Amino acid sequence: MLISLDWLSDYVDCPLSPERIAEGLTMAGLEVESVSLRHPQLKNVVTARIEAVEPHPNADRLKICLVRTGGPDDGELRRIVCGAPNARAGAVSPLALPGAELPGGIVREAKVRGEMSGGMLCSQKELGLGEDHGGIWILPENTPAGVPLDEALGLKDILMEIGITPNRGDCLSFMGIAREVAALGRTSARYPASVVPETGPAVESLTSVTLDDPQGCPRYAARVIRSVKIGPSPNWLKNRVESVGVRSINNIVDVTNFVMMELGQPLHAFDFNRLRDRRIVVRKAAAGERFTTLDSVERELDEGTVLICDGVGPVAIGGVMGGLNSEISPETCDVLLESAYFDPVSIRRTGRKLGLKTEAGFRFERGTDPAGVLRALDRAAGLMLEVGGGQVATGRIDVCPNPIDPAVIDLRVDRVNSLLGIHLSDDQAAEILERLEMRVEKLQPHRLRVTVPGFRSDITREVDLAEELARISGYDGIPVTSPAAEAHAADCDPRQMVRAQLKELLTGAGFFEVINYSFISSDALRMLGYSEGDGAPVPIRVKNPLSDEQAVMRTTLLPGLLNNARYNIDHRYENFRIFELSKIFLPRKEDLQAEEIHHLVGVMTGKRDPLPLYNDGDVDFYDAKGIVEHICEFLRIEDLRFRAEALPPWLDPSTSASVFVGGERVGELGGVHPQVREAFDLKRPLFAFRLDFDRLFALKGPLPVYRGLPKFPPVPRDLALIADERLPVEEPLDFMRSLKEPLLESIEIFDIFKSEQIGDGKKSIGYRLTYRAADRSLTDEEVNSIHGRLIAQVTARFGVSLR
Repeated sequence: MLISLDWLSDYVDCPLSPERIAEGLTMAGLEVESVSLRHPQLKNVVTARIEAVEPHPNADRLKICLVRTGGPDDGELRRIVCGAPNARAGAVSPLALPGAELPGGIVREAKVRGEMSGGMLCSQKELGLGEDHGGIWILPENTPAGVPLDEALGLKDILMEIGITPNRGDCLSFMGIAREVAALGRTSARYPASVVPETGPAVESLTSVTLDDPQGCPRYAARVIRSVKIGPSPNWLKNRVESVGVRSINNIVDVTNFVMMELGQPLHAFDFNRLRDRRIVVRKAAAGERFTTLDSVERELDEGTVLICDGVGPVAIGGVMGGLNSEISPETCDVLLESAYFDPVSIRRTGRKLGLKTEAGFRFERGTDPAGVLRALDRAAGLMLEVGGGQVATGRIDVCPNPIDPAVIDLRVDRVNSLLGIHLSDDQAAEILERLEMRVEKLQPHRLRVTVPGFRSDITREVDLAEELARISGYDGIPVTSPAAEAHAADCDPRQMVRAQLKELLTGAGFFEVINYSFISSDALRMLGYSEGDGAPVPIRVKNPLSDEQAVMRTTLLPGLLNNARYNIDHRYENFRIFELSKIFLPRKEDLQAEEIHHLVGVMTGKRDPLPLYNDGDVDFYDAKGIVEHICEFLRIEDLRFRAEALPPWLDPSTSASVFVGGERVGELGGVHPQVREAFDLKRPLFAFRLDFDRLFALKGPLPVYRGLPKFPPVPRDLALIADERLPVEEPLDFMRSLKEPLLESIEIFDIFKSEQIGDGKKSIGYRLTYRAADRSLTDEEVNSIHGRLIAQVTARFGVSLR
């Protein structure tokens, strides 16, 4: 909110300096973001009287003006080189002295065609105060010389940029800021006069208002001004609206903008003769109804949008923008002036859906004063009469079927003192609230009844009044104390502890952790190779996404990591390992709340060891498999299996496997499918793994218990089988373990190979079996007997032979 201190002084007297006013407002919760001169370019620009004009000796089109910046006897004359055709003796013109910073650059004392010039006589455009640049700016003859130009023109002003929080819509006006300054300065704000000479016919004989949407528009008031003359605004009005960055249009429109900035009540002026049937109907828009607004854009309206209509169709979107079919034009002679109160929620919804941001909508969606509708209407009607002439119809139309009563709140002063830690008496609390224009009634000791004015829609509870007391009495008066409360640390979440340990484990394995947004593109699953009907969970859509790249809640962590991988590869960092251990969000059939599951996903590419000294190749399937085995070993998970089945579409089937624990699928790993790499624009092969952390946590084994070292030696035996090359090597392994031979301590695979001697379609698998007894040394006879029995069972079960 831009505030002119010169304009503000019309409503409140404050002896404080601009800096003190800014500090007071900021400490009261209205942050003053900047304090600046309205026209900083006019510094070092003064009025000067041209005493004489001489021809330039070296240029036909230039002149030498002898100017004086004071009275007739005030100092010597300045020589100014000037090329303006209207420079003449006796004229008063702006003079930019050396050092002045004009929009076109800094003015310096310099020679012009051999003659020294001690400044520059300026046009309006050179000063940034108009578009006229046909010559120097000739000021009125009675303008004194030597006076700063902004002071001579009445433009000397200081502007404050105030950051208004969404709950303080009452401060989006000069009167709102004046009330705050008055409360801080212990004075009173002055409201502008709203005298309207009514000389025309009764307004009811000219027009009518029908309110068919009292929810969207609880109050609608109107006046009619006839025989007005549309033209430029007088200087005082134009200066006021332009001082806060509002473009001057014409006298009637400028009045509506002036009153909006003054009182915070947006108004709208209709060309009365362009209203069909000369009446107003306030209703809701029908679904798909179309309307062309003042910016010449045809818009499709949603059902429920508040529409201001004449007897035939819409003429404005209520509280947002007027229509092209009823705007004020140079031919307008009769005006219907609207002042209304609109539902803030409805205006906010309409503005968002239509993408329309207007000064009126900005105020209506934050809440205006229902009781201020008539004050603003009368103020604007009186000003229109002043600047445009004409006649104001007798009376005004005011339709308000359900009057909005001001909030009444009982305040316990002792409760406020307890909340704030201060000591306010009943009289002090009442005096502060009355300075904020609230009506206060004393009920009993330490209890007040407060009637809140309509412009303070943010005050609805006792604690809101407590905040007002703290603001105005001064936050610095609240003592700083430490809370008398015992702090107890919460119990550690075991899942959180294991997640932290896994992150540390992966960091030790050369991985970097990444953290991505929980939102992904709606195309992410398609890019991963999923299609409709393949069983992939349908992601939850975000109602108001920040962008198309964050349109749905993620059902997998993989898209984020693949985007991270692309970013690193594009920046020529091609050897890396990254992981993310975080939540995915799955929809529930009969619950609005998403199911949140922790997944662990890792991606790796490039050299196995980036140091060239250890050039042992690129990462492959077995590196990813080794990381998964390392994780499961850390979690003490047994019966871990890898099978080339139930693979997701983002994996390359030739280098991938699903991860099973005890027959339950808990993840997958392998090479990223080439088509997926192409979809994500990945220029290098990548290997990835995905694990369901919550399932792994549920399957983790117990903490290890100490066992003493074996006292008796092991007895190893090798078993070399010739089998069909399609036989998975783990099947004989699982079979031998399932026999649960008590003396069989471990089984490992130590060799797999093929050769012509073995035969086509055959392979040799070498298993190493280790036997050990806890209470004695095993004899060869014992081991040979057990081993032979195992061989017989394996060969019979799988139809294999010994090498």
